[in-house]
Amino acid sequence: MKSGELFRKTMPFAIAKLVLGAATVLISVVLLAILLGIGWLFGENGMVICIFIWIGATGVVRFAIMHYFGYLVKAGHVAVLAEAVTTGKVPDNQVNYGKEAVKKRFATSNVYFAVDKLVSGAVKQIQRGISKLGNALDFIPGMGAVTGIANFFVELSLGYVDECCLGYTFYKKEQGAFRSACDGVVIYAQNIKHLLKNAAKTMLKVILLSLLVLVLVFVPIGLLFRLLSWNAFIGFLLAVFITWVIKFAFLDSYILCQTMASYMEVAPTTEITFDLYGKLSKISGKFKELFNKGNAEEPQMAYAGAGQPNVQPQYQAQPNTQTDAPKPRFCGQCGAKNEANAGFCGGCGAKL
Repeated sequence: MKSGELFRKTMPFAIAKLVLGAATVLISVVLLAILLGIGWLFGENGMVICIFIWIGATGVVRFAIMHYFGYLVKAGHVAVLAEAVTTGKVPDNQVNYGKEAVKKRFATSNVYFAVDKLVSGAVKQIQRGISKLGNALDFIPGMGAVTGIANFFVELSLGYVDECCLGYTFYKKEQGAFRSACDGVVIYAQNIKHLLKNAAKTMLKVILLSLLVLVLVFVPIGLLFRLLSWNAFIGFLLAVFITWVIKFAFLDSYILCQTMASYMEVAPTTEITFDLYGKLSKISGKFKELFNKGNAEEPQMAYAGAGQPNVQPQYQAQPNTQTDAPKPRFCGQCGAKNEANAGFCGGCGAKL
């Protein structure tokens, strides 16, 4: 299913985001009216102080609404997109499906927030580590091309990539949430060139569209404020809020659909390289924490022991019916691949 079709068929989530954004703006406008009234009583200096108080209060309102309701709406959208991309069908009563999928997968919203925070932090840390080390991380294909992408657009696009990693948790329903999220981050790392190239291009389009929307919104608001002799700066701030609502509801939803379609195009067929777990744990403390939680969640998991000191990974390659060649051994300390008969790791020297 293409991203445009996904966007159209999951429009209820965009509408839900629009309602949340509109509620945020409405509360902000009410606060503005109250604070301007208070500021007027104290003259020009009082007005300036109240404007700054309004900006801070609006930030608090936005955080409170988006941190809980916004996150859960987005999680439901991700769950539906994961189902639609992999099956080709959007579930009936998709809002209820998304709600139940999130509840079933994460049990409570606190678990979802914990997984989301770790995935988001891991993705950002891995990308920054890759940007710093560049060619030193030649274990990831296409690294030279990736580091050449403008970091500005890459950083902006990472917020959508980490949602795709969470989407993998809905695809791998038979695994624990932390384990699937960890696998999802590894899949992102293995396909980083493909994913970030598409995401960065999309972000460039969104930035240009957002600026266009801001201009179209500000022109009538600015003219109205000018005719009424109101503060033009307040008008500009209102235009910014309205633009943010439109972006949050529609542009962000479209980017999520496009990025999810790109991610799930490669995720199901990606053969995870198990020696990546140890290497990514060294780059990102958040990934290591996510990995450890997945290990505690399911001790029998395929990558159990990878990246852990003096522990033999439980992962074993599938039997090869075409050859009797001995299977390689992966180091439990750094995750490096070694010969089957090696006694010590060639990467870090740890005993195998």
